[in-house]
Amino acid sequence: MMANTLYKLATGMGLALVLSACAHQGGTALDEVGAPQVPATLSVDEADAKLKLAASEREAAENEFAAREQECYNKFFVNSCLDKAKEKRRLILVRLRAVEAEANHFKRAESVRLRDIDLAKTQEDARLDAEQRAAAVPKPVKVVAPEPAPPKPQGKSVAEREAEHAAKLQKLAAEEAAEAPRRAAREAQFAKKQAEAVARQKRVAQRLAERQAEADAKAAKAAAASTPATAVPPAK
Repeated sequence: MMANTLYKLATGMGLALVLSACAHQGGTALDEVGAPQVPATLSVDEADAKLKLAASEREAAENEFAAREQECYNKFFVNSCLDKAKEKRRLILVRLRAVEAEANHFKRAESVRLRDIDLAKTQEDARLDAEQRAAAVPKPVKVVAPEPAPPKPQGKSVAEREAEHAAKLQKLAAEEAAEAPRRAAREAQFAKKQAEAVARQKRVAQRLAERQAEADAKAAKAAAASTPATAVPPAK
């Protein structure tokens, strides 16, 4: 317990010194693709310590930028001062994001590794349990069953099938005869509705034609009334 506690304290202090040193250097070490280099994480405790320290440094960087921003507004070269403050904050945040990404990646990988170990152990326990159960079950005694009796002939005779078919035809004929009056009544009703619809359409067309004729007559009368009469020249 004491050794574990000392290890955690040493890890946290070492991590704090590394991140603090990177924060106060003029630049952060970059890899071949330009991303900040982050020391490899070796335990979940170390990953948690990195994330906690990164959060603390992020808050400090934001507070420092806010204070620096207020100072810049009191200077003559405001934009230059603000650009330097923003660039400093950007570099710090880039480094902190790299630290957080590495720590989170380690935690996810470690979680997957532990899950795979638990799954493998569960599968192994299940296999051993199945083997023990199989060994405890007595082997079944092979019993020779007597030969089955020959099957009895199944199905109906030709006469029975013909009688059933004739009964079905007779039933269909009776149903058809009972349905014929109702079908004829439906057809007559449909024909009546069709005739009424045609007559109704004719009446509507006739009314429209009469209205159109009346409108044309009114228009012609109005046009004749509005046209001035031609003046007759006086006789010499």
